[in-house]
Amino acid sequence: MSTLCLTLDTAGPYGSGTMSQRFVVEGGQPLRGTVRPAGNKNAALPMIAAALLGDGPSELTNVPRIRDVEVQLLLLQDLGADVAWTGPHSVRIDPAAVTAKPLDTALCARLRASILFAGPLLARFGRVTLPPPGGDVIGRRRVDTHFLAFERLGAEVDVGHQYQLTARELVGTDIFLDEPSVTATENALMAAVRARGRTVLRNAAAEPHVQDLARALTAMGAQITGVGTNVLVIEGVEQLHGTSLAIGPDHIEIGSFIGLAAVTDGEITIEGVRADDLHPILLQFDRLGVRPRLDGVDLRVEPSQELRIRPDMGGHVPKIEDGPWPAFPADLTSIAVVVATQCDGLVLVFEKMFESRLYFVDKLIGLGARAVLCDPHRVVIAGPSRLRGGVVESPDIRAGMAMLIAALAAEGQSTIHNIGQIDRGYEQIDERLRALGARIERVGEPDRVR
Repeated sequence: MSTLCLTLDTAGPYGSGTMSQRFVVEGGQPLRGTVRPAGNKNAALPMIAAALLGDGPSELTNVPRIRDVEVQLLLLQDLGADVAWTGPHSVRIDPAAVTAKPLDTALCARLRASILFAGPLLARFGRVTLPPPGGDVIGRRRVDTHFLAFERLGAEVDVGHQYQLTARELVGTDIFLDEPSVTATENALMAAVRARGRTVLRNAAAEPHVQDLARALTAMGAQITGVGTNVLVIEGVEQLHGTSLAIGPDHIEIGSFIGLAAVTDGEITIEGVRADDLHPILLQFDRLGVRPRLDGVDLRVEPSQELRIRPDMGGHVPKIEDGPWPAFPADLTSIAVVVATQCDGLVLVFEKMFESRLYFVDKLIGLGARAVLCDPHRVVIAGPSRLRGGVVESPDIRAGMAMLIAALAAEGQSTIHNIGQIDRGYEQIDERLRALGARIERVGEPDRVR
């Protein structure tokens, strides 16, 4: 077993070494080969927090070795848990020695998912103190829904420079979330499984990673029905046990590889997919003229995709828009924008959930994309555009991956800075892309956050 080896560095949000690294990419090379998606990071993060609820150790497998996961594990370790890697993608968590100490401020500033410790700690100790979470700067990301749910369960919430929650006892009740927030649903779910009585959680998020968390809690002894719907019914139990669980494949990474194959005219087989997670993703790619073929648990993206935007009936300009599951995932909006630049036709991309996510489009225009950013939520794209290499940076995880895909489709050399953002969500992406034939090198100072 190996212990965690994340070196903290206060010089920047992800360490000064990470900030100085960059990708140098030679574009225009079709990518070919087979790739297996990493475990879903957005399932791994709440499942790591949920390990606090067990009365014994839990082991997670297919865990992505990415920066956000390492920071989440460090937070758990800082609380007193015994955390160790038992294999390349397996981690064992023993929560026996965990205490109700305040969460580390510096670590929480690195990670949006740090807020996921609120529900388990409140359920286990009746109190929790944590600072505001960090994470991608893609617009305002409110936490009100979390605390409104905790209050409905009987907690008192004090919001200042830190969040303090206390509860003599959590009592099941009927909760209508004011928005179908993924992390708020997960937090409420983790608190409710240990509450006395029945909780009905309405307007709940139903994304694949929320379903995975619910299944994980059920494997630990929780009683949850309605998984996959927007109404979850939880019968509180007095005790949960540890278990062994596998993280499901990351449907966002799968969507990223679909886009990558399409814009490079590549031929990629994505192994080990879960078809039920892909319906809204494949529907929108079909609108762009990208039609992968599902073969059991493998998804094949063949060369010479049509790449023609299908207009709405009557010849009207079509729209790709995100929304809560089962709508098109917000995390794939940036990828869809890049793919659309290489498609013949006109399309409106409407990003409804985060008001800063589309600002990366200016960088894409600098590479030659024919696009107009109408406002913070809408961009009109006229393709196909001839992309040229340039110097760009990664503003957030998904936009960073989108810029990397654009660089691989562009003519000439591109340099991508701030690649620590990409590393937060995509495991060893440069090595995996080189295995597909990409010309990409990581240069600069060694990463001090590893």
